[in-house]
Amino acid sequence: MYTQAQLAQHHMTELHNQASNYRLAKKTRPERELRERIGWTLVEVGLRLASPAPAPL
Repeated sequence: MYTQAQLAQHHMTELHNQASNYRLAKKTRPERELRERIGWTLVEVGLRLASPAPAPL
């Protein structure tokens, strides 16, 4: 019985560590989203600069 309780304790500790790691990883996500938005904005600007100018009327 003691062995099962000890295994359960270790399992709960591992789950707690995983949850902490997930929370830490989730906090870094907004910075990546900002980088992605800036990157796609630069791609859009580059495509506009590379496209031919419209013909004058």
